[in-house]
Amino acid sequence: MVIERGLYGQQRGLGSRPAIFIIDCQYNYIGDDAPITEQQATWPAGGGAAAWKAIRQISDLLVSARAKQIPVLYSRNVQRRTVQFDAFQYKAGWDHRRTLEGDPGTEIVAAIAPAPNDLVIDKSYASVFWGTPLATYLVMMGIDSVIFAGVSTSGCVRASLVDAVMHGYKTAVVSDGTADRIKASHKVALLDIWMKYGDVLTAAEVETYFSGLPASDRPITSDASSH
Repeated sequence: MVIERGLYGQQRGLGSRPAIFIIDCQYNYIGDDAPITEQQATWPAGGGAAAWKAIRQISDLLVSARAKQIPVLYSRNVQRRTVQFDAFQYKAGWDHRRTLEGDPGTEIVAAIAPAPNDLVIDKSYASVFWGTPLATYLVMMGIDSVIFAGVSTSGCVRASLVDAVMHGYKTAVVSDGTADRIKASHKVALLDIWMKYGDVLTAAEVETYFSGLPASDRPITSDASSH
């Protein structure tokens, strides 16, 4: 009733110059392909089987995106020399030294590893826009729409998507290409995004959208990382 009367959830649509952004698909946050509680001893912040289900959808999407020369961007949550300024450590008691640069947990899972021309943005906070040059890069590439996938839906994915809206971009989230540690958090975050911020699309719907786009005539940046 509230949604119906408020006319929430209107489809906004996407533009003709999209980028796809893969948020924090690192071993720390993906973990092992097993039920989440069974892999937490090794990966306490890992999403487990649900995260790996999203990874498989993302893998297929990346093939479609690269075939159309759609820019592919990744984010990593990583600290440089100390976790002293890691805001997440105060809300989660697992050993945040795993987020220090060079720890295997900070690497993006091999199943969807960045290609040489993909852009990797390192960040220290939830939104990939906060304290990074991302907005400048998107302007340089002529991007008008950003599609988000990755983890976690209620955390860094949602925060990044909301910031993208604040920067004037059309946005979408891939419902089956995202995951969270708690199913309710995933569902509620998707509802929140659908109601107020962006479109919620399945991976199949995103692939259909990609297929209708002409191949890009602009070069994708060759700088594969940002620090």
